[in-house]
Parts: sequence; structure tokens; C-alpha cells
Amino acid sequence: MAQAKIVKNDIIINAPAAIVWDTLVNPAKTKQYMFNCETVSDWQPGSELLWKTVYEGQELVAVKGTIEEIVPGERLVYTTIDPNSTIDDTSENYLKVTYQLSPKDGQTLLEVSQGDYSTVAEGDRRYQEAMAAGGWSSILTEIKKVAEAN
Repeated sequence: MAQAKIVKNDIIINAPAAIVWDTLVNPAKTKQYMFNCETVSDWQPGSELLWKTVYEGQELVAVKGTIEEIVPGERLVYTTIDPNSTIDDTSENYLKVTYQLSPKDGQTLLEVSQGDYSTVAEGDRRYQEAMAAGGWSSILTEIKKVAEAN
């Protein structure tokens, strides 16, 4: 069996968990840090999660997935795939993203993991690209800026 390939990053945000949570699920805020994409979901387990943007005047779904677990203010788990890629849009090719929030003294530790790349189509390439880009580190830096600006 292949060794799991998981991308993990974390950051301390100088804001309470409720503010960080709002930053993660509020479409107006996701648009500020996630490449101009806003989230579209009813935030219920089993519901679709779309990341939409406008590209060259056309609305585009940049990423899609399904909410697997949600504990407001604490934990969000969803699947994800780029529907515009050449990878087959089948459940076995979706990656799982987990946000875990841990409050402490008015700050929040935000941990993000994404994987398992060893189980999906083109997993090695996708994993290497994610690692070369620093995983979630640049996005976490932007999430921190948005959350701390509140």
C-alpha cells in the first residue's frame, strides 16, 4: 500500500475562532483570499460546495466538492476537485480538505490538511505541485489578513 500523501499547513490568527470561521465560509470573505472565488453552499453535511468566480466575463466553477463534516467554529471537512482539469470527475479522484480551528487566548490556530494524493488520479503530480507551491501556506497568510482585519 502506498504511503499517504497529505499536505498540511497551519497558522496562528490573532482573532477569535468565530471570526476565523466566518472568514472560511462567508462568500464575500472567501473571495478576498481564494483567487477571487466565492463559496456557494448551504453548509450542511452532504451538500454541494462550489467555489465560483468570473473569468473573462463568464461565471465559472473553479472548484467543486461536497461537505462531509461541519462543526461551526471548530471543524470543516469537504471534498474537492477542479472540474476544469483533465482528471475524471469521479468520487475516487476527489481530495479531502480539513480545516480545524483551535481557540486559545483570543487567537485561533487554523490547521489545514489536504489529501490523500496517493489515492487519486495523477496523485504524484498533483502532490508535487501542491508541495512546490507551499501547500496552503500562501492561502493561510491571506486568510489571516482577512480575519485580522475584522
